Amino acid sequence: MHAPTKPTQPPAQAKALEAAAAALALAATVKGPYRPLAEQVIAAAASVPANLVEGQGRSGRDRIYHWQVAYASARELSVHLEVLAGAGAVPRPAVEPVLTLLDEVRAMLWRMTHPR
Repeated sequence: MHAPTKPTQPPAQAKALEAAAAALALAATVKGPYRPLAEQVIAAAASVPANLVEGQGRSGRDRIYHWQVAYASARELSVHLEVLAGAGAVPRPAVEPVLTLLDEVRAMLWRMTHPR
């Protein structure tokens, strides 16, 4: 008897989920006066994969709109992480791989919203 296979995710979705999980883990470590910024990290991290997936379920301009929101949220998330790292609220070495993932997600979303 074979175990059921897990459905595969589109590459952009998988990377967005990975980046979101890593960003959420970093946000959970933030204390003190930077906590409100960590809350924004949480919101932006959830928005990227959520809007990406919602766009996959839409068509036409509505699809593109959700992918554009996901792209903008990925940019926002990157900036929040950069600010937290710059302030010393999270370690820069922990932020760098998340920024790399978000850059890859943005590149995929750009190609999705700007087909040739």
